[in-house]
Amino acid sequence: MGGMPKPLPVIQPVPPAAACCAPLTAAPLTAEQAEELAVRLKAIADPTRLRLLSLMLASPGMQACTCDLTEPLGLTQPTITHHLRKLAAAGLVVPERRVGNFTYYQVVSDALTGLANILAPVTAA
Repeated sequence: MGGMPKPLPVIQPVPPAAACCAPLTAAPLTAEQAEELAVRLKAIADPTRLRLLSLMLASPGMQACTCDLTEPLGLTQPTITHHLRKLAAAGLVVPERRVGNFTYYQVVSDALTGLANILAPVTAA
C-alpha cells in the first residue's frame, strides 16, 4: 500500500508566450501563433483558473501547494489539481512535487508578461 508516490503525468506545455508572437497590433498572427495564443487564453478564460492564478500571484514566491488552494476556492483537491494541470499545459504554471504527496505550482511570470505584451496595444511615441 505505501511505497513511492505516483509520479505526476508528463505535461507538454506550449512554448513560452514571449516566443509566440509580436503584439497583435504589430502584425497579423499566423495560424500556428493563433493556436498557441488561444491555448493560453482558453486556460485563463475560466473563472476558477483566474482565481488560482490570483491566489498564487499573491502568495510568497508566486507559488502554492494544492492543499492550500482548496479552502479559499471551496473546491476539492482533485478539482483544483485538474485546473492547475490545465494552467500547466498552457505553460502558465509549473508543478514541483515535494516531500510526500505535496505538489506546489509556481506561476511562470514570463508567460504572463508575454501574454500582456502580445495583447498590449502599441502606442505612438
